Amino acid sequence: MRKRKVTYPVARTSRRPAPTDTPEVTYVRPSVVAIDVNAQSGREGITIGRRVRIIGGGLYSGEIAVVESMPGGLIPSALVRTEAGRTRRVRTIDLEPVADNVTERPAEPVAEAAIEAKTPEPKAERADA
Repeated sequence: MRKRKVTYPVARTSRRPAPTDTPEVTYVRPSVVAIDVNAQSGREGITIGRRVRIIGGGLYSGEIAVVESMPGGLIPSALVRTEAGRTRRVRTIDLEPVADNVTERPAEPVAEAAIEAKTPEPKAERADA
């Protein structure tokens, strides 16, 4: 007895229409992060024991800290300890060296309306007390 020839069904992908020459619409996620390509170069003058200010956005931004170590990696970074005793790993481009006599944040400009809103009004004394 002879074997029958095996037949396979047509692949489902062959039923799709041929691709057109129009470009596809690319989807951009709303949470895409902008990457700083200059971060790989790092910042000069950051050494262990140096006092620095954390600039840029993020945790402990604007605080004075001391560089404790310089871990290796593709993007130069430093492990810093803030004056409050908290530690954080920061890219060196997000650090700026400060003088040893600087102890606090630089004064930030505050709108006069915000100052007026923060001042408490004097309490009126009660006559029946």
